[in-house]
Amino acid sequence: MTPAERRASFGLAGIYGLRMLGLFIILPVFALYAEHLPGGESHLLMGVALGAYGLTQAILQIPAGWLSDRYGRKPVIYISLVLFALGSFIAAAADNIYWVIIGRVVQGAGALNAAVMALTADLTREEVRTRAMATIGMTIGITFSLSLVLSPLLHGVIGVPGLFALTGVLALAAIAVVRFAIPNPAITRFHSDTEAGHGHFREVLRNPDLLRLDFGIFALHAILMSVFMQVPFILQADGLAVAQHWQVYLPVMLVAFVLMVPPIVIAEKKAKMKPVFMSAVALALAAQALLMFAQHSLWGVAIALLLFFTAFNVLEATLPSLISKIAPLAAKGTAMGVYSSVQFFGAFFGAAVGGALMQYVGGDAVFLFSMALLALWLVAASGMRPPAAVRTKLYHLPELDEAAAVELRRHLLQLAGVREAMVVASEGMACLKVDMQGFDEAAVEQLIKGA
Repeated sequence: MTPAERRASFGLAGIYGLRMLGLFIILPVFALYAEHLPGGESHLLMGVALGAYGLTQAILQIPAGWLSDRYGRKPVIYISLVLFALGSFIAAAADNIYWVIIGRVVQGAGALNAAVMALTADLTREEVRTRAMATIGMTIGITFSLSLVLSPLLHGVIGVPGLFALTGVLALAAIAVVRFAIPNPAITRFHSDTEAGHGHFREVLRNPDLLRLDFGIFALHAILMSVFMQVPFILQADGLAVAQHWQVYLPVMLVAFVLMVPPIVIAEKKAKMKPVFMSAVALALAAQALLMFAQHSLWGVAIALLLFFTAFNVLEATLPSLISKIAPLAAKGTAMGVYSSVQFFGAFFGAAVGGALMQYVGGDAVFLFSMALLALWLVAASGMRPPAAVRTKLYHLPELDEAAAVELRRHLLQLAGVREAMVVASEGMACLKVDMQGFDEAAVEQLIKGA
């Protein structure tokens, strides 16, 4: 990467991380706080408040990306950060559960994800773009783990209203980072590898393997949110004060991070993606069962959470990789847009259903709900074809007309190891799906230079 690309990648990863920190940091403490608010005695409303951001995020994410194509990346990101800050301050000042719900809805309306990804694509060359996107992905994982540890600690000092206010202040500070630290793109254009295109939704929504993965991320985040509807109460009932919950989350997240690495290496390096994927879903199912049956033992809860977050981390890392391997190159950006929107909708669904079950059935029903979702996921995933052991490679092109682009694509498809090729003259980009064992990158670069 050039210095400008590194600056853009790390800066945008930081913006994305701050945004996700604001959403994640209340998870471990919100339910215990909300039950003392007027209206919060309704677990259903508590769940709606916890997950409300996911509903507006799911609805507005793809449209926000399209708006950034038309009006510019930074203006859309500024508006998104202002909305997120406004929602945070509304939730911080709320004196009942209804105003918290309004604040969370406004937070979700600050849907900057697609615009950030598009700006990343604007500011990086095709050959380093995958690394830039991976930097953002790692930031999300680190932010999630940090939020679980920091949340109980900060809660003891500033409370949940203080957490909301803090995330609002950070969102406003992020505007200055975008303005002064992130370079302005020389050209803003549509990127088919990262953005949802109008013409590919039917193709994506008719692909059974992509639909299986979409159901998977929906279920995974629904279960995550339902877990945080119930686990804070369980830890408290087991004698652990809220300010001490980090003593469980910190070792759990550290060990889970270490345990996730070998399965991911096996999945990618040994081409064992489907067995690893299925095993992680089964492990998450076992973890939910253990949570239900061992909830009166602090050690039992900690072990169950360790199993769940190990499985969660593996699935969170492998699902985007599976999308990339399975989605047609021309529809990859659309497939990722649908996947991300479904993920946020799953967060809303899981929190709302978890709250409804707690109110009308009982706490154990939350775990039964999670186990049922995971069992359905196992059945659905069992019919998935093992994905090809391919990687996506991006290349910058010299200026080409459409006829030359068609000819270059024809020659690229004839090279050993190339499974699929897309050449987009208007974007100056060639995108290949390749089998790395038989792939000759030098031959590709020679073809592109001679185009």
